[in-house]
Amino acid sequence: MSSVTFVRALAAALALVFAVPALADIKDYEFQLTQKELKQGDGVVVTVRLIDKRTGKPVPDAVIFASRIDMEPDGMATMAAKLEPLPAPEPGSYSFRTNLIMEGGWRLSLAAKVQGEDGTVESRLILKATP
Repeated sequence: MSSVTFVRALAAALALVFAVPALADIKDYEFQLTQKELKQGDGVVVTVRLIDKRTGKPVPDAVIFASRIDMEPDGMATMAAKLEPLPAPEPGSYSFRTNLIMEGGWRLSLAAKVQGEDGTVESRLILKATP
């Protein structure tokens, strides 16, 4: 192998190494409520978006493996309701049906895995149930 061929091969290899985009950190993702106020009652649908904070774009196909809704903001963390996952209304959105049995502050806690990323996205979002 001539030195010119070697230098060209080395340059091509270095170009490939530096052309690979940087991997995201799990902290680059966050859940956001689509509505912060919902009408109190049974069958309420709570929808969140998972966003890549670097681009502002939604992140589809995350696996939500833990979810809970309770009244911790009003000092009643033991007052919890069931969450039933629903089909995604659009890519990057995740919906749940619940029973907001009382007016007041509710905390939605989520934990999810993002495809291709290490770590867990964890969020605690506050919403309000109104009459």
